[in-house]
Amino acid sequence: MILVTGGAGFIGSHLVDRLVDLDDVRVIDNLSSGKKEFVNEKAEFIFADLANEDITGLLRKVDEVWHLAANPDVRVGFENPEEIYRNNVLATFRLLEAMRKNGVKRIIFTSTSTVYGEAKVIPTPEDYPMHPISVYGASKLACEALIESYCHTFGFVAYIYRFANVIGKRSTHGVIYDFIRKLKAKPQELEILGNGEQNKSYIYIEDCVDAMFAGLKASESVNIFNIGSEDQVKVRRIAEIVCEEMNLNPRFKFTGGDRGWVGDVPVMLLSIEKLKNLGWKPKYNSEMAVRKATRDLLDEQH
Repeated sequence: MILVTGGAGFIGSHLVDRLVDLDDVRVIDNLSSGKKEFVNEKAEFIFADLANEDITGLLRKVDEVWHLAANPDVRVGFENPEEIYRNNVLATFRLLEAMRKNGVKRIIFTSTSTVYGEAKVIPTPEDYPMHPISVYGASKLACEALIESYCHTFGFVAYIYRFANVIGKRSTHGVIYDFIRKLKAKPQELEILGNGEQNKSYIYIEDCVDAMFAGLKASESVNIFNIGSEDQVKVRRIAEIVCEEMNLNPRFKFTGGDRGWVGDVPVMLLSIEKLKNLGWKPKYNSEMAVRKATRDLLDEQH
């Protein structure tokens, strides 16, 4: 049996769609950002909150855990740091303890490019020093450290994936989602946070899930991989693509500054050489992923 935390969320639900063909799958989610209708009907669904409940009993007969439950919105860390701590760090500690008590020793964890902070080396490799500038990035780095300590102390095996911006069907936050929402409310003008020059890597959800499975070929006790595309796209260009797909021609209104919000990393591109050496590479570049994801979200909102 495979347990997926956050399996009703954007990335988690796509992952569950793949896992149900391999084994029995149990999904735990508190539906804070996920949706019950996203969960594959072949999976068992349990409504539970990792940070607030004792989930030890839910890990009986479980062989491995895919831990995706987290508050995924980087901006929340500035407004409500405790929410990020509870949903990311405390939830991860409680999950690890439930695993330890049940003898479950294999965990796959989704981390983030924001653990690197404002990296000076682009593309950024996995062994680059980590100095997060957001509470979200710090919380994910704390989770990585906890997981690594359980590997060394209790004999766990871990696969840690640091994501670029993952986009596609069922996404419920992020720049494309925000632009569509804003344009539907006010088609003649689009507010863009920052100066529009923020330049980042975007990866389509199918590529991301493929990459996670490719990483499982590695055999260390702690396996860490970046997942992203091999190029970048600027926020201004994302705005143009969304407007093209919506047949709109609004004026752009920039809020100014070189970042969209406190803790935003304006330039991000991850080195994916480690995963490429295992035979994976993304099918879509950043711009293709953005266009595809925009069409996905517009289709979903019809």
